[in-house]
Amino acid sequence: MAYSVQKSRLAKVAGVSLVLLLAACSSDSRYKRQVSGDESYLDAAPLAELHAPAGLILPIQNGDYNIPVTNGSGAVGKALDIRPPAQPLALVSGARTQFTGDTASLLVENGRNSTLWPQVVSVIQSKNYAIDKRDDASQTLTTDWIEWNRLDEDQQYRGRYQVSVKPQGYQQAVQVKLLNLEQAGKPVADPSSLQRYSTELLNVIAAGLDKTATDAANSAQNRNGVTYDVQSGADDTGLPMLVVRAPFNQTWQRLPAVLSKAGMKVSDSTRSTGSMSVTYSPLSDSDWQDLGVRDPGLTSGDYKIQVGDLDNRSSLQFIDPKGHTLTQAQNDALVAVLQAAFNK
Repeated sequence: MAYSVQKSRLAKVAGVSLVLLLAACSSDSRYKRQVSGDESYLDAAPLAELHAPAGLILPIQNGDYNIPVTNGSGAVGKALDIRPPAQPLALVSGARTQFTGDTASLLVENGRNSTLWPQVVSVIQSKNYAIDKRDDASQTLTTDWIEWNRLDEDQQYRGRYQVSVKPQGYQQAVQVKLLNLEQAGKPVADPSSLQRYSTELLNVIAAGLDKTATDAANSAQNRNGVTYDVQSGADDTGLPMLVVRAPFNQTWQRLPAVLSKAGMKVSDSTRSTGSMSVTYSPLSDSDWQDLGVRDPGLTSGDYKIQVGDLDNRSSLQFIDPKGHTLTQAQNDALVAVLQAAFNK
């Protein structure tokens, strides 16, 4: 009995040690910033003068192909951060972006100048970013410290920002200026970090403005009585799919909200390829009744959806967690579900 107790204790200690080791490894994000592969190039011999054997006459030297001698002082090997510079994203239709110094800018058309500033403020407030100072007359605000949480950083950054909307020619510029940046309580001033974290906030604002515009467009379509008829169909190879009688752009914009009503939460999407990843959790019996349809009988899990452009129609093909297209019966059951979700 004493032996079994001692053995059990040893197993528990070993188990706890393994958990701590795995936790320590999982928190190390350096590999996301480091080059992988052989580092023997760091030990390469330096350039040396060419010595010809006795009696060999070398051609006349041409300096065009000389390798310049440099005394670089930058990081090398594992210390080199290989992440590309962060880029402001022109998520808003008709917009363009630019970055200069410590300021990232989103340039949008003048047509929305009366609503742009309130929308920018609304996006910041929706993210629960504290506002230290705000001047609506000059359309400028200063944030308190914003704590960032990136998976590619071991020690997280935080920053204070000045956000403003200013006229710039025939456009309006949403400008995000980084006032202070810290990592683990220490000031940071290297150019790549300044660009990354000023761009970080601008992209949050751009995504919020794009969502606002999309929601407004969807509301307008609903007010205008646009209907989305859903039918069962098949692709060229005979595999089941759904056909929505609406153009790709309109269908793509509506899908995340529609799918959520059917228990499918979009986790990732790529508009250029028409692909969506969703996680499905069946609704409760009462929720299915509220939607006015029966449970389609799909299993819980991660599904892929391929959205196709058929001119004035769109196709939806569902791939189950095992990588198979839905059966004809499952596909047909989704017709009523998505039709009800589109109409609700």
